[in-house]
Amino acid sequence: MAKDVFQQNKLTITGAQAQTLDQARMRVIWVVMVLMMGYLAIGLRMGELSILHHKNMEASAGKSDMADTKPLRASIVDRNGNLIAASLKMASVYADTTMIDTPADLAKKLSAILPEQTYDDLLDKLSSGKEFIWIQRDITPKQEYAINALGNPALSFQEETRRIYPDAGLTAHIIGYTDVDGNGIAGIEKYFNKQLIEANKPLKLTIDLRIQHIMHRELAEAVKKFHAKDGVGMVMDVNTGEIISMVSLPDFDPNHVGAVTDDSKFNRATLGVFEMGSTFKLFSTAAALDSGKVHFSSIFDATDPIKIGRFKISDYHAQHRPLTVPEIFIYSSNIGTAKMADSLGENSLKDFYKSMGFMTQAPIELPERGTPLYPSPWKEVNTLTASFGHGIAVSPLHLIRAASALVNGGIMPRSTLVIPEKRDNLSLTPEGERVVSAETSDKMRQLLELVVADGTGTKAWVDGYDVGGKTGTAEKNINGGYEHNASLSSFIGVFPIQAPQYAVLAILDEPQGTPDTHGFSTGGWTAAPVVANVIEQMGPLYQIPPDMDRGKKDIEKEMAAYLKDFKEGSTLASLGTDH
Repeated sequence: MAKDVFQQNKLTITGAQAQTLDQARMRVIWVVMVLMMGYLAIGLRMGELSILHHKNMEASAGKSDMADTKPLRASIVDRNGNLIAASLKMASVYADTTMIDTPADLAKKLSAILPEQTYDDLLDKLSSGKEFIWIQRDITPKQEYAINALGNPALSFQEETRRIYPDAGLTAHIIGYTDVDGNGIAGIEKYFNKQLIEANKPLKLTIDLRIQHIMHRELAEAVKKFHAKDGVGMVMDVNTGEIISMVSLPDFDPNHVGAVTDDSKFNRATLGVFEMGSTFKLFSTAAALDSGKVHFSSIFDATDPIKIGRFKISDYHAQHRPLTVPEIFIYSSNIGTAKMADSLGENSLKDFYKSMGFMTQAPIELPERGTPLYPSPWKEVNTLTASFGHGIAVSPLHLIRAASALVNGGIMPRSTLVIPEKRDNLSLTPEGERVVSAETSDKMRQLLELVVADGTGTKAWVDGYDVGGKTGTAEKNINGGYEHNASLSSFIGVFPIQAPQYAVLAILDEPQGTPDTHGFSTGGWTAAPVVANVIEQMGPLYQIPPDMDRGKKDIEKEMAAYLKDFKEGSTLASLGTDH
């Protein structure tokens, strides 16, 4: 019975409502299909966007990585690899001042974090209404952390690079400095700007920071002791032309150039040109000996001054008698030197000076190079005065380079601040043009040695190191006239003089005499001790073995053969000075 009822109801549903039920079923199926297709479309689109976004992220990451891995400006190191200049990543902080509600409050907080900024300056910046304004560039990590801790959304950071000079002013005039964007403005930084931007390895200089420290200290002490206006000190390898040390005082800190004066920035070693006085007798004497017309035994009458119009050439250490060439050099006779130069013939000295590089800028990897001043046209009187360093002005670099040529065998070295990538470090053969014969070079070494052993440069004597050299004191040309009380005092030394390796130069501008110098302020008293102190420390540092068996008397005996009337045992050192 029950079974019959069930069968009846089933038939009724399938029969009476079958069509409606089938339609409903079809609608459900279509709805499900539409929904599935919609979900599928959305899924495909999401997948597409995800893939594209990932590719874009990769591209952005690649660009970002490229930016992050962009090499910093190359470092600069000394000849031993010690760091002189380097670039570091640092943060700079800026502000969107339109987002600041209380500028005064924020200025107060920032002034406590940034001592370089005053409250008033910060308040002006934060009240400017600008969407972008620098608050301070190149802040320290500690300052960045403190500013970030303020939690002010108006403040943001940008990563930049800053050039750092660990030794501050020690090499300032050599290295120069960069601007805030890392572009070279002066010195090596400017000369090699493109290379330093593109290079992936440090630029190695010829400078030895150890010798630079020694020269800087000794020169600074002399400037202070003698109340000099400024000073120059240099050390050069006479064979390769490499500059081991270059100091110009006053100097400056390249880390903080904003308040530095132009006078401090001025590189007196390469850009300044000066009348060098008696150190120029090195070159007029070499010209005479190299000409073949003049020999050690040649005699020139230095009895009376030379009169030129209303002027006259006289001697500071007048002997009032005829002098041999070595005596002219030892006594630094202006009269004898002028007559010796005049005997060479018209323009001979001028041509020799030109060959020594005294009429063009000296070669050096610096943009700061001085142009020599010399008479034009060159007249007969100019030969006389230029023979003892008056009327011609050159840079200290010119002087030490030319002096190196006179003692290294006669070859003019190319002065340089950069060690070449390929060089035989064991080679001591200078590269350049021959300017004097090897024989003339040998004679000049003998004269230089005698000046220090028993002449006016005895303050430069260093036991065991056979120093040779020449003093110089030039009255400064001020407003067209020579000022007797304003002089440039100098000393150029060479050691070891028997086999020269290094030339050492010291110059003091307007030094004042002291009780220790008996009131003298000339090169023999003021500049020569600087050179001696540098050599005394440099010799052992460079492992140059001292020769303790050869003393002053031995040098005098060796020179006696060249001076017929040279009196062994005479003490030219008693002169104590040189003009």
